[in-house]
Amino acid sequence: MTTAMPLDGVTVLDFTQVYLGPCCTQLLGDFGADVIKIERPGAGDLSRTSIPDPAGPDNPVFLSINRNKRSITVDTRSEHGKQLVYDLVRDADVVVSNFRSGVMERLGFGYDSLKTINPRLIWASGTGFGPDGPYRHKGGQDVLAQAYSGVMWRRASDDLPLSIYPTTLCDYTTGMHLMQGILLALLSRERTGEGQRVEVAMYDSMLHMQMQEASMRLNRGREINWAAMPLSGVFETTDGAVCMVGAFKQNPLRDISAALELDEDLSQRPEFATLERQIEHRPELQRIFRERFAGNTTAHWLKRLEDQDLLCAPVRSLAEALADEQTAVNRMLLDMEHPAAGPVKVLAAPVHLSGTPARVRRVPPRLGEHAEEILTEHGYPPSRVAELRAEGVLG
Repeated sequence: MTTAMPLDGVTVLDFTQVYLGPCCTQLLGDFGADVIKIERPGAGDLSRTSIPDPAGPDNPVFLSINRNKRSITVDTRSEHGKQLVYDLVRDADVVVSNFRSGVMERLGFGYDSLKTINPRLIWASGTGFGPDGPYRHKGGQDVLAQAYSGVMWRRASDDLPLSIYPTTLCDYTTGMHLMQGILLALLSRERTGEGQRVEVAMYDSMLHMQMQEASMRLNRGREINWAAMPLSGVFETTDGAVCMVGAFKQNPLRDISAALELDEDLSQRPEFATLERQIEHRPELQRIFRERFAGNTTAHWLKRLEDQDLLCAPVRSLAEALADEQTAVNRMLLDMEHPAAGPVKVLAAPVHLSGTPARVRRVPPRLGEHAEEILTEHGYPPSRVAELRAEGVLG
């Protein structure tokens, strides 16, 4: 007998696309929710076409964040399309979107409209900047959120160029906050019987990620920059690079001096005797570190640092990380057989529950694949489904 999953019986209407929303709803699906993905006829989720790929709409980007979902294409601009959505809302627990602020309202699917149909509904929205304020109509895009929130401005030193963080940090973080909000609202509904609105913004998520830095700025008027700490950094070796964090020890510079086989204990120099002096003389310290690391291999320096109980790691590519034994031990890789794309490898859920683990119940859907199945479950006879197709309501 299969163990019940945490979100069994929870139905999610998923209007999301690209990354912020789909990574949220995929995790809901991984733990048992019935996620009904409502897509645009003929095109679907933007991630089906944003990256050129031989598999077209079933490309690896789309497949990475859309398992455990069913797809139906609906022309939500038509009256019959809107009515179809309203019929689905009556039996839904959660509606999720990540359009610009106000789009769901213009479509007729705002919280105030849908809660009259289903008072228990949890209406969840992820936007760029929130429903109010001067930026409410701006698109929610990862790089823009990095720029607006201060994340992009912060770097190890002022002489480094400003740059875009190469992973979709804001999308993913906000998607996880969106999922947390949905779970909290579901828990609250168990106690009150009432649904509610859940709203998260990329801007807020990025500010919240900087809690420590913001508190120091607000209360002391100065910066904390963990990347600029004097005894930490990334240093090239003869065959790669090492990341070293000189912290959480009584005298880390003494231990670094020993690990780097220096002729002296640098912590005995007056200019390096305290953390304040080390910060003041960071360029000199970093120069010494760079010169030493450049003289030997990554493996050599990792062993030397670990022998001194210093925090360190090799700087690896994503390909190397995916091939790492730890990735396999943590069960972070999934193999799926997709009817259109064939064998597919993706990442598994990062949340591991001992009694009710995540499961792959459905591979990522083809565009509109489950329309008949979904509508039949909601009482639509085959003749009505055929009419909706003929009218272009269903793609």
